[in-house]
Amino acid sequence: MTTETHNTDSQTANAEKHGFQAEVSRLLHLMVHSVYSDREIFLRELISNASDACDKLRYESQTNKDLLGDDTEFSITVRSDKTGNRLIVSDNGIGMNREDLISHLGTIARSGTSAFLEQLTGDTKKDLNLIGQFGVGFYSVFMVADKVTVLSRKAGEDNAWTWESDGLGEYTISSAEKAGRGTDIIIDLKEDAKEFLEEHRLRNIIKTYSDHIAIPINLVSEKDGKEHQDKVNDGTALWVRPKSEITQDQYKEFYHHVAHAFDDPWMTLHYRAEGVIEYTVLMFVPGQRPMDLFDPARRPRTKLYVKRVFITDDCEDLVPGYLRFMRGIVDSEDLPLNISREMLQNNPVMNKIRKALTNRILSELEKKAEKDPDAYATFWKNFGAVLKEGIYEDFERREQLLKLARFETTADKGLSSLKEYVERMKDGQNTIYYITGDDPERIKRSPQLEGFRAKGLEVLLLTDPVDDFWLQMVTEFDGKKLQSVTRGMADLDEDKDKKDKADKKETRPELEALVGVLKANLGDEVKDVRLSKRLTDSAVCLIADDGDMDMHLQRLLKAHKQIDQMSSRVLEINPDHDLIKGLAAQATADGAAAALKDAALLLLDQARIMEGETPADPLAFARRLSEVMKKGLL
Repeated sequence: MTTETHNTDSQTANAEKHGFQAEVSRLLHLMVHSVYSDREIFLRELISNASDACDKLRYESQTNKDLLGDDTEFSITVRSDKTGNRLIVSDNGIGMNREDLISHLGTIARSGTSAFLEQLTGDTKKDLNLIGQFGVGFYSVFMVADKVTVLSRKAGEDNAWTWESDGLGEYTISSAEKAGRGTDIIIDLKEDAKEFLEEHRLRNIIKTYSDHIAIPINLVSEKDGKEHQDKVNDGTALWVRPKSEITQDQYKEFYHHVAHAFDDPWMTLHYRAEGVIEYTVLMFVPGQRPMDLFDPARRPRTKLYVKRVFITDDCEDLVPGYLRFMRGIVDSEDLPLNISREMLQNNPVMNKIRKALTNRILSELEKKAEKDPDAYATFWKNFGAVLKEGIYEDFERREQLLKLARFETTADKGLSSLKEYVERMKDGQNTIYYITGDDPERIKRSPQLEGFRAKGLEVLLLTDPVDDFWLQMVTEFDGKKLQSVTRGMADLDEDKDKKDKADKKETRPELEALVGVLKANLGDEVKDVRLSKRLTDSAVCLIADDGDMDMHLQRLLKAHKQIDQMSSRVLEINPDHDLIKGLAAQATADGAAAALKDAALLLLDQARIMEGETPADPLAFARRLSEVMKKGLL
């Protein structure tokens, strides 16, 4: 550590004061007031960041050797300064300039910020578990720090900058002096954090959490009034070690490092491919859903290495978008070290790795699903909505992905596969029924399900937005047609005799008259009015006609401005409902069309409300409802 690192007071005059982004302030408040028992993880996070900085510079230097200058050996240094009550973590990586400091340390520039804030509960331990999911590990330093100073100089630039904060809402940035590139993080420790100045404590933390990091981590401490420095970590990339020599704890800590996560991995995949092309894979399925999982960019977080040299940390060509929840590394022996990110696209080696890796991941998921269905259910609840994107996108693996898919159903048997659904189908049933919506509990109460439930027919409950899209690509499974219960005619009769009796019952003249009255009053508001075979308890429901787009998909597309308006739906009425019988009795009288106009419009609005929609004219709906209630009271 050079002396200018400590001389931040001289820059006070040119210091710029900034306020933290609102969500950063909340996060820092959590950190500053933390009583978290595992405070030592702050050092793991700082070392991981230092390692990433070195990896990025090593990659950039492949095409710009001048960035390295004479300092060609990367290293990370942890220095204990007992006299100043400071811990200093330094690296000679890519460094940061003024804009980088503001972007990286003053702002959470990640999709999912609002989701993070919504999940903060006020329970310190639960909230801290969210930190790693959100990728904000740097801020964990405020669990042990009264003040943090970051001195950094970006590779290839002459100017250095100092960032300083006590974590209480503001930070300052000022110009500074620094002899070489890289970053020094100076931590003024809290009184109750002096343990992190002790050599044995630091050595243990580094060995526990960062032993696998391939860059040397040097520990500098005082002994007998003199400074001593020695390398603490093994420094061998974990993925090149034999699996038999790696413990589960080492895998877990590597996952924490590579994913910048605090949870434990749900599955570990480590293997070496040999043959025409050679590469090593060490990848993980997270135990918790990362906060950026539904980022519209759908960017994978898989790191690519070539012969142990870092290339990029978001390689879009290694795994398809529907496997973007995977975290880890792929290390190729066949790609050139100076390959650019642009050259990775459509590279034949990359294409082969991607195909083989995707197949291997799906194969391992199949094994887990078969071996431990309960554990697989946990995985599915976290990542099923993403994996189903592959059913829509990946024709080659569609059948495999359909077999991996799990669904809630009206049978309330937990998550079921399509195979399990088919095995439970009633004799003579040749159709897999489903309903789409936003919430399982809500669609369970949908009127369109009543007839199916009465007949004991199980229905899939599909509540992920992607469901409406992959269903457009999949018309059958195992020879069984897929059919929405909210679209088309519902033939729920079990045999011809019952069907004939039902047809006679439903051709009563008064019902036919009511259908005519409703059609006359509703006009273009509906596509048709029909007697329903799917309703048992409700008076009415809306459905999409055969050949029309399913109603929930229309609502999704309209909400995202992909269509201007929804097409007219079919209004179905329940011929056995007392309300419909009462209206039918009036439908044959003279002037029935005018007399039943309000009733017709109220029935339609009722059906809309059951679909989670609002009446077309809320004021008119309220007026009609008041009139009906008044008549009932008089």
